[in-house]
Amino acid sequence: MATPVIEFKNFTLRYTSQKKPTLHDINLTICQGEKVLILGPSGSGKSTLGNCLNGLLPFSTKAEFTGSVKVAGLETREQSIHKLSAHVGTVMQDSDCQFAGLTVGEDVAFSLENDRVPRPIMLQKVKQALGIVDMTAFEQHVPFALSGGQKQKAALAGVLHNDVDILLFDEPLAALDPMAGLQAIELIDRIHKEQGKTIVIIEHRLEDVLHRPVDRVILMDRGRIVADTTPAQLLCGSLLQDNGIREPLYLTALKYAGCTVSPQDEPDSISSIRLEGKLDHLRAWFAQPVPPLVRQTGPCVAELQHVSFSYDKKPVLKDVSFQLFQGERVALVGKNGAGKSTIAHMLMGIRRPKDGSVLVEGKDYASLSIKEIGERIGYVMQNPNHMLIKDMIREEVTLALTLRGASKEEIDGKFEQVMELCGLSGMKNWPVSALSYGQKKRVTIASLLVTQPKVMILDEPTAGQDFRHYREIMEFLDELNRKMGLTVVFITHDMHLAIEYTDRVIVMADGEKIADGDVFRVLSNEAVLQRAHLKETSLCALARRAGLPPEAFVRHFIHYERMVRAGEQ
Repeated sequence: MATPVIEFKNFTLRYTSQKKPTLHDINLTICQGEKVLILGPSGSGKSTLGNCLNGLLPFSTKAEFTGSVKVAGLETREQSIHKLSAHVGTVMQDSDCQFAGLTVGEDVAFSLENDRVPRPIMLQKVKQALGIVDMTAFEQHVPFALSGGQKQKAALAGVLHNDVDILLFDEPLAALDPMAGLQAIELIDRIHKEQGKTIVIIEHRLEDVLHRPVDRVILMDRGRIVADTTPAQLLCGSLLQDNGIREPLYLTALKYAGCTVSPQDEPDSISSIRLEGKLDHLRAWFAQPVPPLVRQTGPCVAELQHVSFSYDKKPVLKDVSFQLFQGERVALVGKNGAGKSTIAHMLMGIRRPKDGSVLVEGKDYASLSIKEIGERIGYVMQNPNHMLIKDMIREEVTLALTLRGASKEEIDGKFEQVMELCGLSGMKNWPVSALSYGQKKRVTIASLLVTQPKVMILDEPTAGQDFRHYREIMEFLDELNRKMGLTVVFITHDMHLAIEYTDRVIVMADGEKIADGDVFRVLSNEAVLQRAHLKETSLCALARRAGLPPEAFVRHFIHYERMVRAGEQ
């Protein structure tokens, strides 16, 4: 009989700052050696659940609770965080929060030093932990200079040396490019198999996690467990759709084609699913004509001409050229460090090229001030909290106009206009603190729209958001593009965002532009994806298994899905 290592019994938790409980009557048992995914939309309580089992709650935040939580047979409320850390190792969503040493080796050794482990044993444990995660060569590197995937490996090494029984991963894919995310899931799976650890993964990106098998999925919504089942059972029911979780794309395509998918089909991943009896349906659906959505574009609004740039003599951009046209929807993709953010900084005038030119509406921006460039090109950061500086929404949205000395009549008129456009009309006099994350995102966009920019650049607009909020923000941005003729540039790792909401993609790799063109053609090119550290969508993989052309199949899927959303199918 399997040994329980995590036990929640009739557990309810309420933060003292809130009126209602965040977790309601949780009953959950996870046994030794299991690999479990805790899934749910934003605000479902999944991260709170994780913090209860690693001891951060109730010790880090004031909360009231009833019931019991046991880890390795120990009642967590009776233990210190230090005592629990000997059983549970946590890899946080933001790895930077875990680093305490000046080098990777020092950081891995941090807790060992605190425990006064003799130096020879400590050095041995550090090398052993780094070896498990393939980071031996980075022992003397500065943690903050690592890539997102390398940071995550270093953070994992920092908990492995304690030989903990349980590893908790909180949103491990959030900061990683597609290929690094795939490699992270493979690494977690390897450690699970080789080390025999109990693995708990908290995520909302279901398809990515199921790249490697999990034993169970715990689905949460509004602080309650609504399902505790196998991946196959979950994928074949309606619970994902009912709870705002995106199902794997290949399953959506099969359903559009009229195929029935059962647990016996082994639907956990695109590589495992059985397609017997489904291929004829899939090919017949693909043969149906679907009219494309045609968008009109205008003149060139911004341009890079043979731009090169270096940080500390290290080349970051190498002879990059492209144009942006009015009304375009463009995805800028590539692995971490490929040069995407530097391009954004070039377009905004924050950085100036070493060689080459940047033009805004035909003018070399060397002749323009930052203020003049900012009136034409807006930038929305990934985290809206990094942009908001005023207490009240009205003050935040109208700040740029106020600083430019606009009249009260102009300020009031543009404020009313953008608040209506952004779906914020009922919040004109609200404090910023009362807004949800998604609403704050809209406020940052509204504060840029009052200046009537020609181009808006958005850095990972859907990062960390569940499917429901993803759809909400992307439909909103799509509407802005249609109504205003606004050129929208998305810096993103999300391949489905690119194919679903853009028409053109620019691919960067090692500071070079390696592809620029139709989003379906470019993101179906295996050579381009490999060089850029991206991964093909499961739609491409499904097409290949069905003997259909991937580019045409993905194009058909997206056009059909747009018709479904418009209520035409």
